[in-house]
Amino acid sequence: MSVYPGRGVHGQVVEAIGRRIVHGQEAQGSTLDVDALEITYDVSKTVVREALKVLAAKGLVDARPRRGTFVRPRSEWSLLDPDLLRWQFEDPTGTRLLDDLYEVRIIVEPAGARLAATRRTEEDVERLAATLAAVEETSGAKEIIEADLAFHRQLLEASHNELLIRMEYIIETGLRARDLLVHAEGHQDDFLPPHQAVLDAVRASDTDGAERAMLNLLEQAAKDEQQIKNRGRE
Repeated sequence: MSVYPGRGVHGQVVEAIGRRIVHGQEAQGSTLDVDALEITYDVSKTVVREALKVLAAKGLVDARPRRGTFVRPRSEWSLLDPDLLRWQFEDPTGTRLLDDLYEVRIIVEPAGARLAATRRTEEDVERLAATLAAVEETSGAKEIIEADLAFHRQLLEASHNELLIRMEYIIETGLRARDLLVHAEGHQDDFLPPHQAVLDAVRASDTDGAERAMLNLLEQAAKDEQQIKNRGRE
């Protein structure tokens, strides 16, 4: 069984079975043989059953009398669960969720940028500027990922629309998993200019400019995601 840093045996079994299901190696509707899983992963039946409970909570599996434990249809999966997002983005053939995330962002974030340019306070602008300033001092992947998440969250907070702000917390779950792939090695040069353009337009209360800058930023994001897809085909 592969080793997943930071996870014990129980967590490793969750990772292994979860990946198989999400990557299509365990078909939807198929029955899982608990005894076979115990042998395959060289763990106790208790560990397998506890792992299956975790996967059931994520919507991946269910258990019924006389049928046993089976893989639930994708429509019932908790797609925004952080592990599911990570497993889906790790699948070199599974780019569907990247496309879905992009479509949601293109609907929500340009409109959010327009509102932010209209409603932002000086404090909002200062927070956005501080986030980008911190990136200038590092090229580390972890710092860039956290800055990206913070910037997009702060931008929609600057819209001062409570429902729109809640949307960003949903988007952020997918965005974090996506960023782990895109910014795996750090991309400060690519990261700063499009984000700075959004900030400049918001600071200037330029609604059209803020919307346009966010569209440009998302266009760059789409190019980054296309590189991920191309790597998956190699």
